[in-house]
Amino acid sequence: MKKDVHPTYHSATITCACGTSYKSGSTLENVQVELCAACHPFYTGTQKILDSAHRVEKFAARKSQKQDDVKNLATKKKERAAKRKPNSKLKQQSPDTSKKLLNKTTSKKGAILVLRSASF
Repeated sequence: MKKDVHPTYHSATITCACGTSYKSGSTLENVQVELCAACHPFYTGTQKILDSAHRVEKFAARKSQKQDDVKNLATKKKERAAKRKPNSKLKQQSPDTSKKLLNKTTSKKGAILVLRSASF
């Protein structure tokens, strides 16, 4: 390092307006600050949100509404599943009918349609 280019480095005392002091290194010997970790509202948990447009309350209301919607949707799905009747046509078919449907081919206006189905 070149001589006389860099400032001198001191063992500094950092003093807050609340009276708390810390030891640290700095190019200044004494440093005065307005806020520190001991008195800052964020760190002490006394922070207050100033909200003149009620944005925080609106957000909380929307969040609770979405949670209610999710619960209602789950309830509605269960109700619909309970009301749903099993398809009686599928149960009435015999195994022979399902085999016929599985490999039946029909032609309609020149196009060939192949009907395939899963297990009934």
